[in-house]
Amino acid sequence: MAVAPVESITSLSSDLFYDILRRLDGPTLASAACTCASFSSISKEESLWENVCSSVWPSTNREDVKSLISSIGGYRKFYADCFPLIVNKEVGEYQWNNNLQYPDDWTEAEYYGDMIEFESISPSDFVSIVDIRFKEKPICSKVLWGIPNANGYDEWFFNCPFRIDLLSCADRDDNNDGVVTLSVSDGLPPITSMEREKKDGKLWQELRDGLLLSWIIVNKKIKQSANLASWSPLDGQRHWPTDKDFVFRFGSVLSAKGILPSEAVQCILIMKFRVVHIEEEGVQTNLKATELSMQLEDMECAHVNGRNSLLILKEALSCRRSNNFSEVLESCLMYSKVQNKLKEEKIKNESRLDTLCILSGIVAVMTFWYYVL
Repeated sequence: MAVAPVESITSLSSDLFYDILRRLDGPTLASAACTCASFSSISKEESLWENVCSSVWPSTNREDVKSLISSIGGYRKFYADCFPLIVNKEVGEYQWNNNLQYPDDWTEAEYYGDMIEFESISPSDFVSIVDIRFKEKPICSKVLWGIPNANGYDEWFFNCPFRIDLLSCADRDDNNDGVVTLSVSDGLPPITSMEREKKDGKLWQELRDGLLLSWIIVNKKIKQSANLASWSPLDGQRHWPTDKDFVFRFGSVLSAKGILPSEAVQCILIMKFRVVHIEEEGVQTNLKATELSMQLEDMECAHVNGRNSLLILKEALSCRRSNNFSEVLESCLMYSKVQNKLKEEKIKNESRLDTLCILSGIVAVMTFWYYVL
């Protein structure tokens, strides 16, 4: 069968171009847009990026989320803002800034943000869009409008530790059908006994390698969004606090310049699973999610309060990002190094102070007895 020759790519129909581009994932579509004018023009179609976002974040299929994305600039902008991860390469410089004060040097009013002009940020401006995958298969999608326990965002919310827990009490109930679960049918290895799992760690390995988390924060007011997660776990803890629990930590390092003395905080996203059934019980291995939470911690591992957290989250929406996971991991490791160094300095200072107090006491006692005798 004879095939008609194609003189140039421009002679192909735009429908064929569209059909080609709609089959691509996000990074490939972005690269294809740079190859020629035709691809560049067609790649601006919102329907293409809606399809990409739908495949990456199943939660974007919800009608309320579709309306939200349209209101903040569309799917193309949403993907460009949320697919790259937050990277903070300035963490290593903070320890050398002599103008910084440690939280111990601040008054309570200063630390809790009374000195900051609050810029009319409301908890209701924020939306959390969360998606969990296991071995590339979506297992959970949740959308949270506003921030829990921030009704009226009074002084209680502003001054108490900031925390978002996406799993409500109903979700944790054993009899609730909406609980997030994983089983052998999802790709988990069958576990015959917890003692064997402690030795070989097969379940732990599968979970660590297979879990992916995306936690997107959107600010409706300023129409910006960012992904606070690290996609893959940064670290975790097996068999804690009980033998049947597995804890995974995701997150990112956020800038807190002008907000906190450390000028950087860690956004910690915790995902915890508990083994519900194992093979020796006569049923398939089954796990249940018991925690999916977010909190912010400063360099001294202190929880950041609600007021400062809102300011930090707002700044995070316009920070630097990267598609390279190794850069994200590097910034988190650098943060841990600086944090450990600050802890060591604090311990040394406290040790010096203790030594000084002991010597002062000895001198005082000797002086007293010298004059007495």
